[in-house]
Amino acid sequence: MTRVATGWLVYRLTQSPFLLGVVGFAGQIPLFFLAPIAGVWVDRWNRHRVLVVTQILSMLQSFALAALTLAGVITVREVIWLMLFQGLVNAFDMPARQAFVVQMVEDRRDLSNAIALNSSMVNAARLVGPALAGLIIAGAGEGYCFLLDGVSYLTVIVSLLAMRIPVRAGRQGDKRVLHELVEGWKYVADSVPIRSILLLLALVSLVGMPHTVLMPVFASQVLHGGPHTLGFLMAAVGVGALASAALLAGRRSVLGLGRMIPISAGIFGAALIAFCGSRVFWLSMLLLLGTGFGFLQQMAASNTILQTIVAEEKRGRVMAYYAMAFQGVAPFGSLLAGALAAKIGAPKTLAGGGVLCLLGALWFARQLPEIRRRVRPIYAEMGILPALASTVEIPPED
Repeated sequence: MTRVATGWLVYRLTQSPFLLGVVGFAGQIPLFFLAPIAGVWVDRWNRHRVLVVTQILSMLQSFALAALTLAGVITVREVIWLMLFQGLVNAFDMPARQAFVVQMVEDRRDLSNAIALNSSMVNAARLVGPALAGLIIAGAGEGYCFLLDGVSYLTVIVSLLAMRIPVRAGRQGDKRVLHELVEGWKYVADSVPIRSILLLLALVSLVGMPHTVLMPVFASQVLHGGPHTLGFLMAAVGVGALASAALLAGRRSVLGLGRMIPISAGIFGAALIAFCGSRVFWLSMLLLLGTGFGFLQQMAASNTILQTIVAEEKRGRVMAYYAMAFQGVAPFGSLLAGALAAKIGAPKTLAGGGVLCLLGALWFARQLPEIRRRVRPIYAEMGILPALASTVEIPPED
């Protein structure tokens, strides 16, 4: 709801695709610069406590947005500053949240189902939220979306405080932060599977994720609609993502997820290109189902494989780079997409991004044999391969 309300508010105030990109840039750029450092601290701190603090700060940010909007004094400047603050919070929240997932899963072999379940809940909210936001914006204005968002954090905070699970003690840092930062970078760079997964995810986030930032332009100028149109378009993305999460939840194992990464990236790119050529509302919604399905499938498959193969003592730092690839590069894409959309139009801008996603999918497909060769010993050590040897054919080593 808040994402839709923020985009509509900025576009209503400015009518500028470029400023939509600027706001998206401000909300995500801190993640790019701070996530690797935050990952070092997440490996040291109690992740549960970190999440409680980040949720409280996020709640305060939402209440500030609501107060300024309902008072009728908000400008794009305040939106940018508040989004920048939220980006600072997210730089610590995302690595901590991703690393904390494993602490809630007793058996690592259940990780793919746990991540799929988490994605299902997130995307059920993405399905309902945008459509509801469109109705609230049309009837009462953007401020009430921000207010409901702030109130919702109270439930999140209470839920976190009510958790009674074995809490991982924070690791005492016996090395300097810079040393651990370099150590984490070398670990990511030297691992072919981790490096390849993060590079493709970063590319898709850079050139594909701006489609949500520019969605108000498509709703208003391309499809000639209003906030209801925007809400339904965003809900269509959520439906596709929810279907993708349901498919992942039915998987028995992490085996086979590797090939789903280039397939889903290709689906996302192709659907994005087709969406840019559509001028019919129902067809645009149908194509956005494909973008939601493809992006969530790639993101969740990448997350699951990384969480499965990463060393526990480096989990926070690796998931920080995951957050950096997933959302940290997105602000550059938002800024670039906003500038290009102002020059050549939103449809051509996103169509170019879709082409790059297809090329990235082809590149990753060529890396798959080497990725499988590197990952197979890890799965064997964890007992994943022997457990499924009777039902899954494992290709012999070359």
